[in-house]
Amino acid sequence: MSPRPEEAAMRKEVVKRIEMIIKELWPTADVQIFGSFSTGLYLPTSDIDLVVFGKWDRPPLQELEQALRKHNVAEPFSIKVLDKATVPIIKLTDQETEVKVDISFNVETGVKAACFIKDYVKKYPVLPYLIFVLKQFLLQRDLNEVFTGGISSYSLILMVISFLQLHPRIDARNPSENLGVLLIEFFELYGRHFNYLKTGIRIKNGGAYIAKEEMMKLMINGYRPSMLCIEDPLLPGNDVGRGSYGAMHVKQVFDYAYTILSHAVSPLARSYPNKDCESTLGRIIRLTQEVIDYREWIIKKWGGRDLSRVDSRGGISSPGKRNNNEKKKLQQRKQLKIFKNIDIYFIHTQKGYIQYINKRLKS
Repeated sequence: MSPRPEEAAMRKEVVKRIEMIIKELWPTADVQIFGSFSTGLYLPTSDIDLVVFGKWDRPPLQELEQALRKHNVAEPFSIKVLDKATVPIIKLTDQETEVKVDISFNVETGVKAACFIKDYVKKYPVLPYLIFVLKQFLLQRDLNEVFTGGISSYSLILMVISFLQLHPRIDARNPSENLGVLLIEFFELYGRHFNYLKTGIRIKNGGAYIAKEEMMKLMINGYRPSMLCIEDPLLPGNDVGRGSYGAMHVKQVFDYAYTILSHAVSPLARSYPNKDCESTLGRIIRLTQEVIDYREWIIKKWGGRDLSRVDSRGGISSPGKRNNNEKKKLQQRKQLKIFKNIDIYFIHTQKGYIQYINKRLKS
C-alpha cells in the first residue's frame, strides 16, 4: 500500500503536464503540490492536490478549464468546475494514468498543512504505516470522504497524531515499536473509549483532550463543535471534523476492527484459523484485484525509466540527498517486511498475548 518509486514518477509526470499548461497561460504562476502526494501518505488510488498561486481578482477556473480541454489532458467529461464550493476547484481525471487531480487557486492552508504533517512524520516514524492501513480500511468502506459520511484524510492524520501524542506507555517516536499493538489500540480508543459527545481533540502544545464547551469559546460566530471535534492546529477556531456527519459510523467500523483483531490475536484463534485470509491484517483489509493490476501496470510502464531522481514523496532528489534517501528506504523496507508479516506483530503466540494482556492490566 505504501508508495512505490514508479508511482511517484508517474504522478510527477501528471503534475508536469498540468503545470506546463498553467505556465503557458500564466508564466509567473507558482504551482505547488499539497495533500497526500506531498506528504507521501497516499494510496495507489489517491488524488493529487495542486494549488496555483498568482495575481487574480477571482480564481480563473473557466480559463484553465478551457486550456485543459484544448490539450486533451483529462478524460472526456471528467473535468468539473466547482465554483460554488467553499474552496472553488477544478476536478479532473488524467487521461493517460487515470489519476484524479484537484486544482485550487491561492489557497495557502493546504501547503501549510502538508508541511505540518511532514514534521510529525519525522517525529513519529510509525505514523505513515498506521495511516496507510487506516486509509485503506476506510477506503474500502467508503468512509474516506466527508461527502460520503466519512472523515477526511487530514482529520484521520490528526486523530492518529493525537493518539500517538497521548499514548500512556508506548514511545511512538521509536521506529521499532509494535505496529500491531498500536493499530489495535487505535481502534480500541476511537471505537470504544473516546467520548465523541463531550470531548474534542487538540494537537498543539503536545496534545490534549478538551471539553467541547471549552472549544466552543474559540469557535467563530458561536459555531457549535461537531460530533468529531478536532481543533485545527493551523487555524484556531476551525473544527476540522465539522463536515463529518457520519462520524458515528466511523466509530462503529473502528469498534468492529478492534473486535476482529482482538479475537485474531487471542489464544483461541489458533484453534479456529481463518482460511479466507493469509494474515491477521487480511481480516479487515483487502486489496482488490483491480488495484493490484493497476499497480503492476504502473511498474511495467514506468519501471524502466530513470527513477533515481524521484523520491518516494514525489520530490526531486539531489545526489547528496539520494544517499540519505537510500538509508531511509532501507529502514522502510525493514519496517515494511515486519508490517507484511503482521501475524508476528499481532502477537499470535499464546505467551505473547498473555504478556500483552498483563501489560494492559498493569497500566
